[in-house]
Order: sequence, then structure tokens, then C-alpha cells
Amino acid sequence: MGACLAGIGLIGFLRVRLAYSAPHLAYSPKWNPQAAARYLDQREIWWQSWDEAKEDRGTICISCHTVVPYALARPLLRRGDGSEAMTPQENVMLASVKKRVSEWPEMNSFYSDTRNGRGKTAQSRATEAVLNAVILASYDTGQGHLSPLSATAFDEAWALQLEAGENAGGWQWETFRLAPWESDESAYQGAAMFAIALGNAPGHYADDPATAAHVLQLQHYLQRLYPTQPLMSQIYILWASARMPNLITESQRSQLLKAIRRLQQPDGGWSLFAFDGKNSSWKLKVGAQEDGCATGLVVLALEKSGTQSDDPMLRGLDWLRRHQVTNGSWYAPSLNGRRNIRTDVGQFMSDAATGYAVLALESAPPDDARNQAKASD
Repeated sequence: MGACLAGIGLIGFLRVRLAYSAPHLAYSPKWNPQAAARYLDQREIWWQSWDEAKEDRGTICISCHTVVPYALARPLLRRGDGSEAMTPQENVMLASVKKRVSEWPEMNSFYSDTRNGRGKTAQSRATEAVLNAVILASYDTGQGHLSPLSATAFDEAWALQLEAGENAGGWQWETFRLAPWESDESAYQGAAMFAIALGNAPGHYADDPATAAHVLQLQHYLQRLYPTQPLMSQIYILWASARMPNLITESQRSQLLKAIRRLQQPDGGWSLFAFDGKNSSWKLKVGAQEDGCATGLVVLALEKSGTQSDDPMLRGLDWLRRHQVTNGSWYAPSLNGRRNIRTDVGQFMSDAATGYAVLALESAPPDDARNQAKASD
């Protein structure tokens, strides 16, 4: 979803302490793609201008909460309104990723052993390599072929794939004990996102004999560790199984769907804390509250994995349509403590929620009986 770079982990690194006030949000009467596009664009503009997100050689950190969801969701909004041209901020984001991929040997990692502690250079390097491939491959899907630079990004990620040990087949990952993207289970989620990108990569890249051994190692890693993963990580596997069905058995799929169904709130949405909550005292305060990140992720995984449109769990689409904030975003709380959503840093989880909500809504089948007319300006 950057080396979760300057992401949620940066909050811990900077030791940000923000006052929390329970959100009182006003919602749009129906979901508005134009408002979502404006929100995502504004957040990307801010991210690109934020000093803490800037890297060497004029590049910009990618982040699991802001940049990755933006890269995955923004092209769908352009296709929805008939616009083919990328936005200026998309161009800046992609130019930065391409520069870091093309000059990879000379690029410094965002985090390093000297600044951030032992092992951080390798973690940062591997995480970024995975996410670079995820972003570039997602843009190639609309072109019908994998670009040479995207192939290079995959090669750079494969070169850092672990070959031995408990996590063989996966990658090191940025960890600051902050859920959901910089904690102990985040490496598994990152590998699942890489599998999604691999499966969606055009030109049958996943079937290339030159990468067959790497792909097999990745599949074995995801299969082997699946039973020990929190529910949020398993939902990523449900999403990935759309193109790699052997990642999950029928029994595991059935059990996962039962767990998801059991956690759906009466209103139709889901809560992140039910999937990946770590702080029990904080969970008691806001754990029952549905949010756009959890609901968007679940609905997207259900859609991609072939869930029938009449399944009651897809009421989550209606929840998403009813809960877009008037500024164009969807709200999601931090899993790690109190964050003031009126600050730029405090909106990180809402950035992710908005990206996943857009992905779910734009992936809804056009003949969905509950598909409502979209608002227009």
C-alpha cells in the first residue's frame, strides 16, 4: 500500500504526540468520485512538498498509507471520468519512482543503520524495492505490456528476496512496531501485495521461466505462513488469490469468509481493529467503529476473488457509498494511538482508507443492483 517510508513508522521516529478528538464527520449524500480525486491529489501534493518525505537526488519517499493507495486508485478515477492524462502530481510521483529504480545502485535508502538502528538499511531497501514494483506494474496494466523499467523494478525486488530461513521467499520489511504496515506481520502483507502486482502484471510476466523459481518461493512463503497471520494479512491473500488461486485452500478460504462475515457490523462495514488491533486499551475506545480502510479492503478482496454480487457481505459497498466525508475522503483511525485528523500527519490512515474505498467502488460490477448514480460537480 513506502518502505512504509516516512509512513506510520515516521510517526514513531519523530515521536509525534498529537491530541486526539473523536471525529464528528459530515458525509456526502452519495459517493462523489470527483471529490475523492481532489482529496487524493491534494494529499499527494502535500506529501511531495513535506520535507520529511524528501529523499536524495530530488526523489520522494513512497509510503504505504499515502503514496501506494494513491498510485493504485488514482488511475481508476481518471478512467471513470474519461480523462487519459495523468495529473501533475501523478507525473511527479512516477518520475521519482522511475528515477530511484533506474539509479537504484546509487540511491540511498530512506532509513539507515547509522540513523535509525541496526538492520534498518536492509529493511528500507527491500521494502522500497517491493513497492517500486507494485507501483510501476499497476500503471502498466492499462498499457497491456510490462515496461522495461517495471521489469527492472521486479528484478531489483527479486534480488533482495530472502533465500533461506523462516521467511525464505519473502522480504525484509521496515518495522517500527506500528500497525498495520510497519509491524512484525507487515513483511507478509508486503509480499502479498507483491503477489497481487505479479498476478496483474501484463504480458504474462508471472509465467516467465526466468522468474519461475522466485515466484515459486514467494508462493511457498505465502502458503507456509498463512495460518499464523492476522486477519488483515489473510484478506490480502484473498485479494491475491484472484490471480494465484493456489495461495489459499478451499478450506482456508471458507474459514476466512466466515470470519469476515462474523465481523461485519450491522451497518455493513468493518473495523480495522477487528483485523489488526494491537493496543487493547485503545481498541476498547474505538474498536467497534467501522472505517473506510477495513471496509474498502474487504470489499475489494471479495470482488476480486469472485464473490457473488448478491452476497450480503457486499453490503459493504453501500456502507462505502454512505460514508464518504464531504472533503472527499473516507475516515480510518490509527491502530497505534491517538491521532488528530485535523493535522496532515493525522490524515495518513484516511489517505489509505480513501484509496481502498475508491478501489472497491470502482471495481464494483456495472450491473450491481445496488450501484447508485455518482455525484457530479
